Amino acid sequence: MTRWFAAPPALVFSAWTEPALLKRWYGARGWHIVECRVDLRVGGRWRFTWHGPDDERMSAGGMYQEIAAPERLVYSEEFDDHWYPGESVVVHVLTGHRGGTALTTTLRYSTRDVRDLVLSSAMERGVEEGYQRLDDMLIAVAGEE
Repeated sequence: MTRWFAAPPALVFSAWTEPALLKRWYGARGWHIVECRVDLRVGGRWRFTWHGPDDERMSAGGMYQEIAAPERLVYSEEFDDHWYPGESVVVHVLTGHRGGTALTTTLRYSTRDVRDLVLSSAMERGVEEGYQRLDDMLIAVAGEE
């Protein structure tokens, strides 16, 4: 999936890697990060816990596999509740485009069945809501500078 953001690649990259920024946007509407650990180095681990409506909690973590700021970020991702089996690999490619950033994200799942399970879930809606929150946060950060 590809999405354009009205911010330079360095800021969008920071939004994916700095806990203070991640806490401001990462998650669907109604979900907020309450735990955010980032060890941003190849082999370093990340872990997030979200708190959502009706006192729901969701946690995920993984390991950074490739870091080429601000152009590329690759990491594994696995949810604690294992709502889909195995882990995925997330690849973000950031390209300066039209005065902002084109972010292309590729998710690799262990099997086609797992991919289809994720696509049939509410995850796509949650990603879009998160990206809307990221848009808002990037505008706010630009105004703070």
